[in-house]
Amino acid sequence: MTITVNAYTPDFVAEVYDVDLSNPSAEDMNAIKQLFWKYGVLVFPDQKLSPQQHIDFSQQFGPIEMDRVLAMENAAPRLVSAFADISNLNGEGKIWDKSSRQRMYKEGNKLWHTDSSFKYKPGLCSLLYSTTVVPIGGHTEFADQRAAYDALPDDLKQKLAGLVAEHAIEFSRRRTGFADFDPDETKRLPSVPQLLVRTIPQSGRKSLYVASHIGRIKGMGAEEGEALVQKLLAHVTQRQFVHLHRWRPNDLVMWDNRCTLHRGTDFDDMRFVRDMRRVTVSDVANTCEQEGVAVPA
Repeated sequence: MTITVNAYTPDFVAEVYDVDLSNPSAEDMNAIKQLFWKYGVLVFPDQKLSPQQHIDFSQQFGPIEMDRVLAMENAAPRLVSAFADISNLNGEGKIWDKSSRQRMYKEGNKLWHTDSSFKYKPGLCSLLYSTTVVPIGGHTEFADQRAAYDALPDDLKQKLAGLVAEHAIEFSRRRTGFADFDPDETKRLPSVPQLLVRTIPQSGRKSLYVASHIGRIKGMGAEEGEALVQKLLAHVTQRQFVHLHRWRPNDLVMWDNRCTLHRGTDFDDMRFVRDMRRVTVSDVANTCEQEGVAVPA
């Protein structure tokens, strides 16, 4: 059966039908990759995936991140290390406590971000699979950083060329009031350099690469750098660049971390269960290395 595609816009977000991700053919995989490089976000409804099938499909795009940011309360007993646990459940499968460290940490997921930009080798794509969704809220918003770059005035494009930002998970989490990193975690999560503008190899399109993980811009004062980051985030997340996905059970949604932002929307996490698992695939190299820019010390 031929894959069917329903695109939300000509080049951002598409739903893909008539493909079984538990056992895709080589022809299917080639078609999916071409769609992914074009649309940046793909939604596959009604997929029945075991954890291993989820992993196997993800590995078609590159090596899977195995390291977790923190030793969270429910990471070890619930999911293997290939998965990030995107749920509001503790290790016993029950809704977490209001004061849970995991709950406070995951407040940062409501900020606009791109996965693993705070790692020296950032995320290429993420693949999030839903098993239990909530009746109200709990959506995911996506923003197209390629279209946002295209819409910038030429003088600002020139200003951004070659600028390097400093990313760290602590920067974004402190924005939500979470500072509960122990010394070992802080040591494991140093800030890393990433370009503010990057080129997507498969399409040749330039894209902004901004996120709430940014704390500083190299060569700028703190206030000037923060003002620039907030200006760019406000630009990227204008309505014309944003798509909201309303989750259904057994959706598999994948997005290109190199050129999209995303954030989760609020829901009553002390009442409703939201259970999802995410795989993140690593990019080939640091953004500076990919663009031939000297990596700052």
